[in-house]
Amino acid sequence: MTAPAPAPLAPTAPPPSSPYSAYVYAYPHKTAYRPLPERPALRDLWHGERKDALSLYLHIPFCEVRCGFCNLFTRIGAPDGLTGRYLDALERQATAVRDALGDDGPVSFANAAFGGGTPTFLTALELERLCDIAERRMGADLRAVPLSVETSPATATADRLAVLAERGATRVSIGVQSFLAEEARAAVRPQRRADVEAALGRIRDARVPVLNIDLIYGIDGQTPATWRTSLDAALAWRPEELYLYPLYVRPLTGLARRTALTDRAWDEQRLSLYRQGRDHLLAHGYEQVSMRMFRLAGTAPQGPDDHACQTDGMIGLGCGARSYTSALHYSFDYAVDMGEIRGIIDDYTATADFTRAVHGRPTNGDEARRRHLLQSLLQAQGMPVADYRERFDADPHEDFPAELAAFAARGWLDEDGTGPLLRLSPEGLAHSDALGPELFSPAVRAAMAAYETK
Repeated sequence: MTAPAPAPLAPTAPPPSSPYSAYVYAYPHKTAYRPLPERPALRDLWHGERKDALSLYLHIPFCEVRCGFCNLFTRIGAPDGLTGRYLDALERQATAVRDALGDDGPVSFANAAFGGGTPTFLTALELERLCDIAERRMGADLRAVPLSVETSPATATADRLAVLAERGATRVSIGVQSFLAEEARAAVRPQRRADVEAALGRIRDARVPVLNIDLIYGIDGQTPATWRTSLDAALAWRPEELYLYPLYVRPLTGLARRTALTDRAWDEQRLSLYRQGRDHLLAHGYEQVSMRMFRLAGTAPQGPDDHACQTDGMIGLGCGARSYTSALHYSFDYAVDMGEIRGIIDDYTATADFTRAVHGRPTNGDEARRRHLLQSLLQAQGMPVADYRERFDADPHEDFPAELAAFAARGWLDEDGTGPLLRLSPEGLAHSDALGPELFSPAVRAAMAAYETK
């Protein structure tokens, strides 16, 4: 039986006040999650789900420093023994989750990723153990599937990279943000360019197939000339992938004040720098995958594309990781404040029973449609309308008439959205962070608005 079509948001939302409303890296966002009073058993949640092409994500919530813009679930440093206790808990969780997946059908993994935080905060020996947990406890063959790992200039050491390369890493992503020391300081990310370049050299020496470099635009004091300097410094390494992120300043992060610019002036600055960066990369042989992601032409994907973390069939291990079934998204509690994060990590390491979901949000037919449209539309390749019809036995223009009409009126859709491929125009891609939130359901918006930041 086909789920009823979602009611459109009414009336049509006015043009957004800012092109940078929110980075939609997952839907529903974690601030819409709530404690699950029934605490459903994982075995029941995964019963009947497809498990032959799962995604596996292992979360390491430690960093050597917390950048001023960061609101990720991570803490600075780790007291003696904490990383070991965390890996102990991760192993207990992996054992419980693999048991919950059962053996009533094939269980296999199509890709894997280590994120954080900074996974390479762990020592080389601890990284070996992390890989062992993924392989021996979960059954993932890391050498046979794409494996993406995040790192930082300070922790991309030769011994750690050697472990990752030997265990099958196909992609290493390094957060550089800016090659200029003064901009790094302005973003509360102190680093020397010489150290960044040395780390990039070590990654190349490790011969991991794909190098990704993250850069940020909109930093206080950044100009088109300094932005060009960072772009060219990154291009000198000919990375297979580049991510260009707009700077966001969120509650409880280290940037006490955004910039001296007004909101409107800052928006205009970021849009201008985005277009400069996009055009510069396109001129140097890169293809645009999403607003943020650019891939060197001819490079085979070796990790998840932007927004791929929204795919059904995600197993997340670690206290900051999410898991997705077709009916429920779940994780542990979420926080940004350092004291709150430390408490959640301590609770996680003391947990003995990982057989139940404790925090999450159901994804009904309405939310599944919104999520499918979001994750497809925010990719440069767009969404074949026929795929949506096949999955939901409905037409996206009938399910979301007000939203799609508004996008078309603003020039955000190719062919005004009337063709067989629902795809963003270049201007639509530039406004991805305004477009995405307009597809949130009223219930998710209300839950996010009611969330008390901690």
